[in-house]
Amino acid sequence: MSEEKFDAIIVGGGKAGLTAAYVLANAGLEVLLADRGGFCGAKNVTGGRLYAHSMEKVIPGFADEAPIERKVTHEKISLMTEKSSLDIGFSSSKLSEEPGSASYTILHSKFDQWYAEKCEEAGVMMVPGIRVDSCVVEDGKVVGIDAAGEIMYSDVVILADGVNSLLAQRLGMKQELTTHDVAVGVKEVIKLDEETINQRFGVRGNEGVAWMSAGDPTCGGLGGGFLYTNKDTVSVGIVATLADIGYADISTPDMLDRFKEHPSIKPYIEGGQPIEYSAHLVPEAGIHMVPELVRDGVLLAGDAAGFVVNLGFTVRGMDFAVESGRLAAEAVIRAKEAGDFSKEGLSSYLKALDESFIMKDLNALKGFPTLLSRREMFKDLPEMTEDIFSKLFTVTGKPSMDFVMYVINSLASHLSVAQLTSLVGDIVDAF
Repeated sequence: MSEEKFDAIIVGGGKAGLTAAYVLANAGLEVLLADRGGFCGAKNVTGGRLYAHSMEKVIPGFADEAPIERKVTHEKISLMTEKSSLDIGFSSSKLSEEPGSASYTILHSKFDQWYAEKCEEAGVMMVPGIRVDSCVVEDGKVVGIDAAGEIMYSDVVILADGVNSLLAQRLGMKQELTTHDVAVGVKEVIKLDEETINQRFGVRGNEGVAWMSAGDPTCGGLGGGFLYTNKDTVSVGIVATLADIGYADISTPDMLDRFKEHPSIKPYIEGGQPIEYSAHLVPEAGIHMVPELVRDGVLLAGDAAGFVVNLGFTVRGMDFAVESGRLAAEAVIRAKEAGDFSKEGLSSYLKALDESFIMKDLNALKGFPTLLSRREMFKDLPEMTEDIFSKLFTVTGKPSMDFVMYVINSLASHLSVAQLTSLVGDIVDAF
């Protein structure tokens, strides 16, 4: 293998790497994809929601053959304290009315293996269970990879090896992660039969629920909880910002156990059998953590490029990964046609990114990491909503205030004028 030279080597078998491999192979290029997992999807961790629009560009109608779990038709957002939950629910056919607007819950271990098979059918050489130690650099240009001493050469390398891409760090393209850049995500997949899920969540057929929550799930720390319905399992987890891990004096796995016992969550998963447990780092800083993306002979895509944005009510990562993988592949195809794999020859990737929804969304939402790093959003706001609505809905025969006065009193008891002014400023900046 070491004597063969490929048009492209891709490191990482997640959505970005698989997409790049699939597009390149279908264009007739010789492609090798290396992944350290025993199979694609073995090491990939996420809550499990795929916004379909990016995949539709790569494989139109993919959901007809891919192992999706459910189509998300019900959205739910909750502000939780230890004993309460203010829930906002939304259900509408408009969630998937426009072309490509559907979203699906998926399990990586199933979906990514299917995607890897599509890549193999297209001609990609898949090499699972291999650890890539470094990129091979000659005269300042990346010319291949070193996997446990075995050198494999290529015209270009696409790094799609996750948020803590050590390969990009060793090249000097990416700085070592800080605790403010990432969160720790911990997830369980809990087995329940399909009928039980349908009854408990009020869904039918392939309808599914995406449920995001903040406040008590992380004990008032920065982060939140999530729950997604699959066909016959439920994905439930916690995401806690690494810099804030010590705030609640409780470990992230213990947070997950505590979240599962919350009175608003427990009835939905009661009696279920945990069948999978996983943990991983999650990019959190949005546009602020996007590294150098192109050098001579190398491109970064997906989580390795920092292409994730968490808005609290939606988490965007997989659609960014698919799109960046496609755009990286198209840049490589153009470079091959021109016979130029230098930084300049690959720079069409940067232009394509700037014109795509990825950079437009990351720039438009650049204020959200600041807003979502405020303690008020995860401790004071849930406590205020509990205070306001418990009074609003409790009738004792005593004189009551109107709603506005409940809000004013709660604000005054939880936030200083300076805190409120600063919070309002960050909210305005975020939007």
